[in-house]
Amino acid sequence: MPRYFAYGLNMSVALMGRRCPGAVPIGPAWLDGWRFIVMRGGYASIVPDPGDVVHGVLWRITPRDLAALNAFENIDGGLYVRRVLPVRHAARRASALVYLSRDCHEGRPRPGYQAIVVAAARQWRLPDAYVSALERWAPSRFAGTFAVDAGESR
Repeated sequence: MPRYFAYGLNMSVALMGRRCPGAVPIGPAWLDGWRFIVMRGGYASIVPDPGDVVHGVLWRITPRDLAALNAFENIDGGLYVRRVLPVRHAARRASALVYLSRDCHEGRPRPGYQAIVVAAARQWRLPDAYVSALERWAPSRFAGTFAVDAGESR
């Protein structure tokens, strides 16, 4: 089964469970040389940035899960592209599928999006400094907002 590195909504166990029922979490992982951004569309992506790091969750996925992820990430519509990148998990390097936005212009997260990603990062006990950085993405008016269906459709 392929490995998938999630750094945004798909870090959420609940959302991944609904979207990809065959997915099995391997655990926290990180990607060296990349930086987390929120693109103009309001969703997460990553961009190359030497010296930076993106934290997330490594999953083992089934072919059915892969099809669901491709649809969710709108591969056919061109929102994201898939790449295989080297991630680190438990001090070991592994190749994993990663979705990257075609739009690398930074923007603001959609209402509710930030809360889901921050909650998932806390659930996985990602580094405190990283979680704090995720909390600072948006103006304070987004703080504490949570849309029940956030991230379920783009």
